[in-house]
Amino acid sequence: MTTTAPDLAISAWRDLDPQARHLPGMSLGSLPVTPQSQEADRLWELGVRHAELDRTVDVSTDDPAAHRRAVDRLCLVRDLTARAVSVDWDLRLSPRTAADQWKVLSHLQPPRSITGLEGAEEALHAWRTRHYLCKLVWRQGPGFVQIRDRRWGDLRRFTADEPRYREAIALLGPGAHHTDVPADVLAEFTAEHLVLRVGELAWWLPYRVSRWLQEAMAV
Repeated sequence: MTTTAPDLAISAWRDLDPQARHLPGMSLGSLPVTPQSQEADRLWELGVRHAELDRTVDVSTDDPAAHRRAVDRLCLVRDLTARAVSVDWDLRLSPRTAADQWKVLSHLQPPRSITGLEGAEEALHAWRTRHYLCKLVWRQGPGFVQIRDRRWGDLRRFTADEPRYREAIALLGPGAHHTDVPADVLAEFTAEHLVLRVGELAWWLPYRVSRWLQEAMAV
């Protein structure tokens, strides 16, 4: 069973433009959030077009409770990115992280800041200037799952037609203990950088699309 952070909240606005957000009626105030697959849809329907996370996404600690908080917030950033909602958030990586590890998360809305990483400013600049929607997405067709990955500069496409892959994605979506996922499937996903390990948790990186923002062959 997944335990979610009870204090997860966002500050929300009806417009992503910084000046427009100061106009009367644009602020939606502080909204409590339950990390789950439909939460981004609910926020969209409420009119949220810009959100600010309540705390730094910290994947650098050894605290299991902090790991859960980080994954809950990464879920929200991922799912709001899929909705093209602008997000202000801050990321803390471990100094032990490889210098290019930020690329694993580069399909998400770029953070305001990165700390704990050597060359963080250069990484943040590259993330901001190279980011676009649908950089790492998955979709479910009739009897198959397809992932398209452009984080590394080329298109990498993976297709799986066995039910156990879909079942594993359902588990990994909100973040699951790594032992809850079949080891061979998790190993395959990890080898392709489709899963992020945060302590004992394994988290599904791609966001889901129901329709392409561009013609499918161009995404």
